[in-house]
Parts: sequence; structure tokens; C-alpha cells
Amino acid sequence: MMSRSQIRLDPEIQRRARQRAGDMGVSLAEYIRRLLARDLSSPRASGNPAAVFDLGATGGSDVARNKHAMAGEALASRHAKPQR
Repeated sequence: MMSRSQIRLDPEIQRRARQRAGDMGVSLAEYIRRLLARDLSSPRASGNPAAVFDLGATGGSDVARNKHAMAGEALASRHAKPQR
């Protein structure tokens, strides 16, 4: 047995959701049920974002201090004329 729920939607979101549901050939209620079912069946993201830090050696580079010189070198190398 299903229980009844009410939600408030911004008019533009409701319009777009009704359009998407119509494109799929289902009611707005069925569209929302499918979205909820898909979201709740997906595995939750896990992991610590800090795990991506300190993954490798920088080779002594300090981008914050040397960013202007590094950008200049990169631009100069792109615009250098090929030597014959």
C-alpha cells in the first residue's frame, strides 16, 4: 500500500518535471517515484576527501610563490619559434 505525500515545488521546476514526465509517458507522481527509487537505491558516496592530498612529491615546486614565472615559462614555450 502506498502512502500519500505532498510537496511544494517552484513553478518552473514543476513545469519542467511535468514536461519530462510527459516525454517519458508517465505521470508526474510516477516520475517522482522513479527518481526517489533510483536515488535511494544508489550506493552512498564514501571516502575521505582528504585522501587526495599528499599523494606524491612536488619536486620542490611552490606554485603559490612561483605562479607568475611558471605561467610565463608555459606561455613562452607555446609561442617559441621552432628551431631549424
